[in-house]
Amino acid sequence: MDVLQIKGLSKVYNGKVATQALTDIHLTIQQGEFVGIMGPSGSGKTTLLNMVSTIDEPSSGEVYINGKNPYLMKRKELALFRRRELGFVFQDFNLLDTLTVAENIVLPLTLDSRRLKDMDRLLKRVAGRLNITDILNKRTYEISGGQRQRTAIARAMITSPSIVLADEPTGALDSNSSRIVMESLENINREEGATLMLVTHDPLAASYCHRIVFIKDGKLAAEIHRGDSRQAFFQRIIDTLSFWGGNSNELSAIRV
Repeated sequence: MDVLQIKGLSKVYNGKVATQALTDIHLTIQQGEFVGIMGPSGSGKTTLLNMVSTIDEPSSGEVYINGKNPYLMKRKELALFRRRELGFVFQDFNLLDTLTVAENIVLPLTLDSRRLKDMDRLLKRVAGRLNITDILNKRTYEISGGQRQRTAIARAMITSPSIVLADEPTGALDSNSSRIVMESLENINREEGATLMLVTHDPLAASYCHRIVFIKDGKLAAEIHRGDSRQAFFQRIIDTLSFWGGNSNELSAIRV
């Protein structure tokens, strides 16, 4: 089943000079897929993510999530749709320092007025999956960057969204924390059948995906599939990035 369907998507930003950020993007992500979006800075990958996450509106084309077009919804309906159908993971975690880890994770359920018993059950399950059960009572400033990002993933996952959108989730982390976070996402994809869309410039993070879609100058440029060997996939990602003009400064961040 297709969780995400993008048809003929284009985005133009009007200013003194109009900027064509995306041109005629067609992309389908099926249930249970883990798809990475890569490309040089300014290629349009974050713009694409913003269209899927309903943060920004397409100039033309259509986005369907579970067969529904969020851009046809009224404001209240859209707010509910985003809360229930979409999970978000950001580079800077977006956690609330005034809340404990547990309170941060259950926040989407609190907004939905779910029963305490349900919240507790779902919290235990997702915390166990992400190996953060022992830090649930801590404040976010008492835990490491990697633990913060796993807390953010737990918050994104607790509503069992149709798709989790991750924007550079390892961008602020060291290599060891990055690996743990990517293994956590891979685990959630495998064990829970979660559908994930990851924007990253880190080839190591990308190597955990099933397939990578490359964007250059706002257009789809290439697509590669993982196959059996993650090491071989990692190498193909680097080769493809250098071919499609992944800037040398972007590749310098590679950590094998």
